[in-house]
Amino acid sequence: MIILRPANERGTANFGWLDSKHSFSFGRYYDPEHMGFSALRVINDDSVAPGAGFATHGHRDMEIISYVLQGSIAHKDSEGNVEVLPAGEFQLMSAGSGITHSEYNASQTEPLKFLQIWIQPNTLGSSPGYQQKNFGQPVGLTPIATPTGENGTLHIKQNATLSQLILAPHSQLTYTIAAGRKVYVHQVAAELMVESQRLAAGDGAKITERHTITFKNELDDQSTALLFDLP
Repeated sequence: MIILRPANERGTANFGWLDSKHSFSFGRYYDPEHMGFSALRVINDDSVAPGAGFATHGHRDMEIISYVLQGSIAHKDSEGNVEVLPAGEFQLMSAGSGITHSEYNASQTEPLKFLQIWIQPNTLGSSPGYQQKNFGQPVGLTPIATPTGENGTLHIKQNATLSQLILAPHSQLTYTIAAGRKVYVHQVAAELMVESQRLAAGDGAKITERHTITFKNELDDQSTALLFDLP
């Protein structure tokens, strides 16, 4: 089964300095039909004005991933991490027993665009952690976060895998889904055919009760998506 989550039906929040689109219920946006998908709880598509950002605030027991699409993030947290994330970078912050952090647009002149993703962990009260890495833009399926942190991937505290899916023009890839697993796809750039369903930027797809799923890029531009393999 494939259920689309169209970009134009997402929740919205605009505070002047922040323009955010919510794939799932978040903040003032509540929709009982879109409370998350398996362990995936949040995908926020955020645009932040120059010099603005999220002041210091706290989290507990959540795996928080940021993926920078444009600009750069200035990050600080209570574990002593002070980092800048440029475009293309993935950040995984394990909130665990508790962490405070701030995330600002590092530029005073250019906008910041990034995806904020929350995944519920399968262990509670663990030590907070911070990871950051750029995996480049290789064509195909590139694991980004895994339960073991193997092969240089980010170590996520959940039986879930986040991968980057990049398809060259006029190409396709078939993904095998293990029994009982669910897959969520979030389209980042250009378009992607998920079997017979077309995803444009910002669209999502919930995939259940499938053994395989075929992705096709029918356009002349490279297609980029995120693929979540979930319990």
